[in-house]
Amino acid sequence: MQTILIPTDFSHNSWNALAYAVKLFKDVPCNFYILHVGALSQSSVKGNSFSLPMSKITPSIKEKLEDVFQRIKQLPINKEHHFVALQDYGNLVSILRKTVEEKKIDLIVMGTKGASGIQESVIGSNTGDVITKVACNLLVVPENAKFNSPKEIAFPTDYNIFYSHAILETISKVLHMCKANLQVIHVSNIKKELNPTQKINQTYLQDYLEELFAKSYSFHNLKDKNVKTAIDTFTKNGNIDMVVMVAKNLNFLQQLLFDSTIEKLSFHTTLPLLVLHE
Repeated sequence: MQTILIPTDFSHNSWNALAYAVKLFKDVPCNFYILHVGALSQSSVKGNSFSLPMSKITPSIKEKLEDVFQRIKQLPINKEHHFVALQDYGNLVSILRKTVEEKKIDLIVMGTKGASGIQESVIGSNTGDVITKVACNLLVVPENAKFNSPKEIAFPTDYNIFYSHAILETISKVLHMCKANLQVIHVSNIKKELNPTQKINQTYLQDYLEELFAKSYSFHNLKDKNVKTAIDTFTKNGNIDMVVMVAKNLNFLQQLLFDSTIEKLSFHTTLPLLVLHE
């Protein structure tokens, strides 16, 4: 049984994330927690830096959640899908941390919204905070993402981290569930070779994949000075359906996902991004 947390603000992009998650796990028994987090100014708690959990859902939010549940009935759910509504007030990251611990959450699914014009690849600071501050696997679903059961999954890595059992097990579950291929991507400068630690990590990863997924993985070494550009081009040209990254590889993650000039998450605007924690 998977336990999945889906924050909602009742926007189009949060609904898109919910629908994507239900379709992705259509054949998997799941408990879905649909969480609305309001500002403290909207609650009865005044002037505090903390919030109290709500014993009951307020009428206005209850009506909106009921509308969401009516829409859920139109999705390809199965009898082993269970949906529970939650409401709380306060800081989103703090509430998510608390909920992850209390409900034993396996995965958070968040919708994101891109800006227009020059910043169209910007996904949003809330999502960036959740990626870096909440120790739970996170599936980021861009507002323009359309559901296709992922068949080609890209795994960008710099081989600077050891791939723990928890990380590899999660990747394995996704590959089995989706019957997908994993494309491991490494970007390097033309003259730069892997150091001894990177070679060990690469060999370990390849041995693992060869043992379990001999016919459904591949390694790609891209030569480019710009890591973000190289991977973005690869995902656009390679029929990639989802990107997987590891949260503890923070330097590499920040290099790919965060635009330092605007301090917001920046990546492909249509591909779901699965960020794995240990």
